[in-house]
Amino acid sequence: MDAGILLIHCPDRPGLIYAITQVIYRHQLNILGNGEFVERTYNHFFMRTEFSGVVEETIFLQQLREILPSDAFIKLTARSKRDIVILATKEHHCLSDLLIRHTFQELNANILCVISNHQNLEDLTRKFDVPFHYIPAEGKDRAAHEAEVQEVIQQYNPEFLVLAKYMRILSPAFIGNFIHRIINIHHSFLPAFVGANPYQQAYDRGVKIIGATAHFVNDSLDEGPIIAQSVIPVAHSHSAWEMTQAGRDVEKIVLARSLKLVFNDSVFVYRNKTIILE
Repeated sequence: MDAGILLIHCPDRPGLIYAITQVIYRHQLNILGNGEFVERTYNHFFMRTEFSGVVEETIFLQQLREILPSDAFIKLTARSKRDIVILATKEHHCLSDLLIRHTFQELNANILCVISNHQNLEDLTRKFDVPFHYIPAEGKDRAAHEAEVQEVIQQYNPEFLVLAKYMRILSPAFIGNFIHRIINIHHSFLPAFVGANPYQQAYDRGVKIIGATAHFVNDSLDEGPIIAQSVIPVAHSHSAWEMTQAGRDVEKIVLARSLKLVFNDSVFVYRNKTIILE
């Protein structure tokens, strides 16, 4: 491997940073950036290191295992674009933003295809020369529909699935095939207004901020590890439609931010929360 990113997390103990960097030094690698953090509640250590130089992976990883606790998590990756599949329904704002970023090489990912249970976004997707798969859900139970979606996904073998306002609840069986590999954008700070018409609910309650949350998907609806969040202020003078438009802008930014973090290997998932080291 010529340059890369090293991710480690394990129970904390004295001397971990010294021991790890000694292995890096012995392989004549140059550290370009380093971040570390200790989660004090569980006394758990996290470290992310970017380096340059050629490394023999098998020997390098073996030497790290020798100096780390036996239950340490170690991941060595090259800096490369991630292969992704996007799932969407009818709303265009998140999908169109990702397609534009992809076109101008701003996403650090290869969009392999878009899958949707409606045809509304097909013309938009094809304008960017990205394959579009329409898989309707009408008249099918969830398991049957997900089996069709899974069949298409397997053709592309992506590293991550991105839910760009995909308005269907995924089953635990489906999610189990992509642990910590499905990223969703939610229309508010979580937990918050649930169900239909969240911006109308926010308008009716007279909220003073609206926001968005990007998170990994798990079996508990909208309760997966949070990757990124943001808010903007609103006032009583904003209509529900104006709140919707403002909220969509936040959703686009938060989703793009979360994907940048994940695709750059800056995110650790630990006990249903994230540790982010940039």
